[in-house]
Amino acid sequence: MNIATLTRFRNQLRSNAPVYGLWVTLESPSITEMAVAAGLDWVVIDAEHGHLDWNDIVGHLRAVVRSDTLALIRVAEQSAALIKRALDIGADGIVVPWVESRKQLENIVRFANYPPHGIRGVGAERATCWGHAFAQHVAEANDQVLVIPILESVAAINNLDEMLEVPGIDVFFFGPADLSATAGYAGQWEGPGVSRMIDQAKQKIRSAGKHCGVVAANRENLIERCSQDFQMLGIGLDAGMLLSQIRGTLEFVGRGREIMTSLSPGKRVSPGVHPVGNDNRVALAPTVRPPVSMRPDRDEIMATVATGTHSEITPGVRFNCLVGASTSACNLTTGLVTFDSGAALPYHRHTFGESITLLQGQVEVEVEGRAYVLQPMDNVTIPTKLAHHVTNLDQQQEALLHISMATSQPSRTLVDKPFVREAMPPESQGTQGAERVVRFNHAKRYEAGPNTEFIDFCNRELMPTIEMSGGFGLFYPGGRLPAHYHEFDESICITEGAASCIVEGRRYLLSDCTTAFVPKGRVHYFINDFRKPMAMIWFYAGPMPVRIVVDEQCATVDGNPWGESSQPGETK
Repeated sequence: MNIATLTRFRNQLRSNAPVYGLWVTLESPSITEMAVAAGLDWVVIDAEHGHLDWNDIVGHLRAVVRSDTLALIRVAEQSAALIKRALDIGADGIVVPWVESRKQLENIVRFANYPPHGIRGVGAERATCWGHAFAQHVAEANDQVLVIPILESVAAINNLDEMLEVPGIDVFFFGPADLSATAGYAGQWEGPGVSRMIDQAKQKIRSAGKHCGVVAANRENLIERCSQDFQMLGIGLDAGMLLSQIRGTLEFVGRGREIMTSLSPGKRVSPGVHPVGNDNRVALAPTVRPPVSMRPDRDEIMATVATGTHSEITPGVRFNCLVGASTSACNLTTGLVTFDSGAALPYHRHTFGESITLLQGQVEVEVEGRAYVLQPMDNVTIPTKLAHHVTNLDQQQEALLHISMATSQPSRTLVDKPFVREAMPPESQGTQGAERVVRFNHAKRYEAGPNTEFIDFCNRELMPTIEMSGGFGLFYPGGRLPAHYHEFDESICITEGAASCIVEGRRYLLSDCTTAFVPKGRVHYFINDFRKPMAMIWFYAGPMPVRIVVDEQCATVDGNPWGESSQPGETK
């Protein structure tokens, strides 16, 4: 038992400093050695799920000897025998799944402590230096051992108050996926209402002077969890992080594929078809160049905010069209809508789908009475013919929204019918078969290229009747996409930082909501050449976000895939 490291760990928690760690599921002790070398504060060796045996576990424990990294073991169940064995072979503490009551937690503490406070027997194993230091170990173990229950059911949350009264617990860990399953949302990491449930439980735990832990879904979520006052922060699972790197690299070279539970190769399609989001088709090797049938008939256009087509929709509400009929776009209109303080757009409907993303301020979007309050970067997508209206809730500041419509000739029909208003919960994700709401802070993210994070707002897999697809992309420094083209028109609005857009060798610098219109067939890619993150909102005039990867040479002047002289597109 590493007393110095246990003391340091608890001192960091008391000083409200984060402690970072790794969830270990693979056999090789090299994984834990890497965690130690990287300076992680803790590892949890998972003996509940997976295939680790006790020899594997001991190997991981030996990898932390004489280091500043704690080694904890997640046991398979609330068992005195398993807990005793985990501690006897040298774990600094235990992580126990599915703890739901005070009685269960009291028993777990008893199993982990020697008499008179518990029932743990003295063993001549690694923890006692094979019996040569059992007096020292027994004297200090009860005061030092870490016992960490995982809250992963609605019952556990309901019984939290009484569990907080059990002495000997420093940290409560959360399992969002299992908690979602018991709340009726199996298969979701954090289903509707679960984030609020976790937040309320976390506040109780912190008020009791104890600490909270969770495994982050990705880097951005890690920062978010830290800001939410979680302190014991898992950066991920070893296998998941390794596989994400492998897939991201393969996707970059056009060889990405979806993972199937059978572990057999995914369904093959035409070479170069590359899924951007939820599409279950897979990417193979990139095509050398686009086929002649995809020869574009229009040039790209970079539209700035100053040169967009401005109009007043209703008093206090102004639309700046950046992509649409004015750029010769087919089946797509995008732009920015500004709401004066307190301004409202009355109830109306469209004969096409519309997607609304809040960039600045706070607005309420009401869809046939269902009222959603949006925070910056939240999105609402509304299918054809659903009546809706938007209100700027701020009486002093403007609100700015990005909108996308699945048409190049937008129109609206005002609706006089009254709707019964229902305020939807802050975490609501919309209504099945109707509108879809994406909460930016809790949205599922994936990599579309190296150093990128993408979110899908809408597509036909997510909304069966929607005619377009789109979402959000974050590019860290050096982040980029491979050279590719689409079988439909595309709009890309740069909402943060600056981006380089390369279209068949022509390079454009975009920032401040400048929007790139890239027509069907034009080979292009985006890259962040700067030291700060870059973010974009992208929309396609196609229902599935598929890109077709081509040889990188096609995006250069010399490699122009159409054999044309490289003439610049228009910057407006």
